[in-house]
Amino acid sequence: MATKKVKKVETPIDERETFVSIRKSFADSDVSVEEKLKTLYQLQLADTEIDKILFLRGELPVEVEALERDIASLTSKISAETAMIDGYNKTIAMAKEKIVDCDTQIAQYKKQLENIANSREFDSINKEIENQELERQIAEKNIGEAKVKIAETKAEIEDIKAAIAVRQEDLEAKKQELSTIVESTSKEEAALRAKREACAEKIDARVMSAYERIRASVANHLAVVSVFDEDSCGGCFNTIIPQRLIDIASRKKLVICEHCGRIIVSPDIAE
Repeated sequence: MATKKVKKVETPIDERETFVSIRKSFADSDVSVEEKLKTLYQLQLADTEIDKILFLRGELPVEVEALERDIASLTSKISAETAMIDGYNKTIAMAKEKIVDCDTQIAQYKKQLENIANSREFDSINKEIENQELERQIAEKNIGEAKVKIAETKAEIEDIKAAIAVRQEDLEAKKQELSTIVESTSKEEAALRAKREACAEKIDARVMSAYERIRASVANHLAVVSVFDEDSCGGCFNTIIPQRLIDIASRKKLVICEHCGRIIVSPDIAE
């Protein structure tokens, strides 16, 4: 009678789990632990070299992005200031139309004064003339204020354009510097990323997830280190207990530094 094959149930990856919690799954595979450790160490070497290349670029990528955002923001501000000038010009145009209308009304009222019948009508027409003259003065005032605002806004636009020119010059210089660095390291980086990808393909998702988290949690981004000075962790330099040193040397166990959480491999694997 044929035995029914039991399908292995894969537990979901927990973002909080570390190498300690995946020791069993690390050993439970057709690939030997030693081979996995070698692959992890090669992955770490590739990542370290990539980190060095990125370090050469320094803050340039961030600075380039910041300058591009500044220029875009200042350009948008010019558009907003230009729209304000358009609004002031519309105010001037409307005020000029109002002045023409007031002049027409005043001329008509003055003509009516030639044919008034009584003092009451005279007073009423004069009141209307005064109102139109007042509205005319308000329109002239609006024109004057709008012209001042236009002059101020144009000056602001010129200041913004000057600021954009400075940033644009700085941006071009930083882009050129970054381009030179990228060009000089592009082949090396491509080879390293290919090596990294080849290593990553040999590592299961659970271990890879833990590796990435440990790399992100330590300052030097070293998740896999070798034994330092025969008895210390190569990451935090704390002393490793003798039993752990034996386990590391056997290359048959996943050994974690109890102080910093890094995985430790034997010097033989590192060499």
